[in-house]
Amino acid sequence: MCDTSNAKDIVEELLQYLGTAEFAMREELALKAAILAEKFAPDLSWYVDVILQLIDKAGDFVSDDIWFRVVQFVTNNEDLQPYAALKAREYLDKPAIHETMMKVSAYLLGEYSHLLARRPGCSPKEIFGIIHEKLPTVSTPTISILLSTYAKILMHSQPPDPELQNQIWAIFSKYETSIDAEIQQRAVEYFTLSKKGAVLMDILAEMPKFPERESSLIKKAEDTEADTAELSAIKSRAQQQASSALVVTGQQPTNEPPQVTQLGMVKIPSINMENNHVDQEVAQTNGITGDVEPQNADILGDLLSPLAIEGPPGVSGTETLSEDGALALAPVGEQENAIKPMVDIAERFHALCVNDSGVLYEDPYVQIGIKAEWRGHQGRLVLFLGNKTTSSLDAVQAVILPPSHMKLELSSVPEIIPPRSQVQCPLEVVNLRPSRDVAVLDFSYKFGTNLVDNKLRIPAVLNKFFQPITLSAEEFFPQWRSLAAPPLKLQEVVRGVRPMSLGEMANLLNSLRLIVSPGLDPNANNLVASTTFYSESTRSMLCLVRIETDPADRTQLRMTVASGDPTLTLELKEFIKEQLISIPTASKPPVPQQPQPTTQPISSSDPGALLAGLL
Repeated sequence: MCDTSNAKDIVEELLQYLGTAEFAMREELALKAAILAEKFAPDLSWYVDVILQLIDKAGDFVSDDIWFRVVQFVTNNEDLQPYAALKAREYLDKPAIHETMMKVSAYLLGEYSHLLARRPGCSPKEIFGIIHEKLPTVSTPTISILLSTYAKILMHSQPPDPELQNQIWAIFSKYETSIDAEIQQRAVEYFTLSKKGAVLMDILAEMPKFPERESSLIKKAEDTEADTAELSAIKSRAQQQASSALVVTGQQPTNEPPQVTQLGMVKIPSINMENNHVDQEVAQTNGITGDVEPQNADILGDLLSPLAIEGPPGVSGTETLSEDGALALAPVGEQENAIKPMVDIAERFHALCVNDSGVLYEDPYVQIGIKAEWRGHQGRLVLFLGNKTTSSLDAVQAVILPPSHMKLELSSVPEIIPPRSQVQCPLEVVNLRPSRDVAVLDFSYKFGTNLVDNKLRIPAVLNKFFQPITLSAEEFFPQWRSLAAPPLKLQEVVRGVRPMSLGEMANLLNSLRLIVSPGLDPNANNLVASTTFYSESTRSMLCLVRIETDPADRTQLRMTVASGDPTLTLELKEFIKEQLISIPTASKPPVPQQPQPTTQPISSSDPGALLAGLL
């Protein structure tokens, strides 16, 4: 549809749609918008505008190939260089920008900021200052780019400004001992080169023009289209299949004794691939995965081991086995929630709050596992619903009850899970703003005459949206002093803390992605930690924590939390407080249970049960 006459309108529509599009298609949308802008740009300045808007709106879904291409265009077009540098400078004025924007802005300003030197706010010292204030919020690879930018700024400011030179030299000197080899090498080399005076102009000259070559973006799109054609062929073959479920079969290997059953995975292609993103690892139909890698298929680990439980033979929909083995008639409703978990649900939830994969729930018939990945303010979880029995699970339902601060989208779940099989249901998460509320999975199924209904907390908690960051004293204290008073900085004396050593407390904070920086606090009994929090409203937000302990009384401490958002400061303070007061204990081995349902009530102290009651 797109050509030079309508490219602007179409690309603008794509940019607007990116904010509400499904996660599975955002990366492809970003790629297609970048390609259209490149192929049909009426002028190059419009192309630069589009790509920077793209990074600003959907940075998590913009691949490095896209900003690399911008750099090539700007490098090869001298008339475009002042404009691109100015736009990059404007984006840096935003209080929070995506790290990809930080990369491209730092690169462009390192190469071409000298072209803006006569503009207000664009002197070398001012350019350095606005870039450097973002350094505490970026990851290790971006620090390498910033060091190159500092060296370029120093090279362009000849004769050097002594104050600016000393500031940049101090940064190089600091990173000469970095644990990261790339950062250390750059710091050592730039520090040495920058002392060569005017010779630096020749050594760190501007990048030469790139040779003309095929666009890597268009090549990537062509590869994607080839994958789509291949998927269409798979779809045609898959239409001949009777089922789209991922089935676990009991095949008897020849080298095993007859009484041992080897469980093997059978992969059957999905029959509804055309509506999904072509680069997805998992193509799905009604929440059931199709083409999956073997190592991803067995996330539950011990699913179906020991051998699956046999379903009650000859039992009709309204009959059940009594304790003495005789058949007894009973309405289904009277058996509701008779099946009890084989694991501590609250304990499993807490374990998954610090791990990204594991078992969330298990009873004699079902096991629910989770595997998650997190990127910025977004997450993708896969729920693994495993039927441990040799009978089907019927009337399966899974509904997400989201808190107000999150957007969650769960793929549809099959009503029947075949015997001894596992289905995978992706769950997309967007964190809108800071909050400690949690989403709940309302999961129910029927096995024989037993109707089981559980409300399980989903471990999409505050710390999942943390990106660990380690700060030096020079980076930490200016930020700490700038956040001077409530509501951005809050302090509380916390009592009733579970006694633990300082090392144990540091390990607890690190497990929550709050990275402890040893030696920052002159008092050896105190801990200082930092992280970056991501949400749609705050973008990336630096968080600082100080904990002062009393060696004579480990049950109390004073905690100070600071960030640039008052709601985040409060929620983070309360979140850490909850972890210090109620620390999950190590799990006990589950007691083996018979397949017959038990009748013990769920403890009233179980947080999952209490939350279910509130809902």
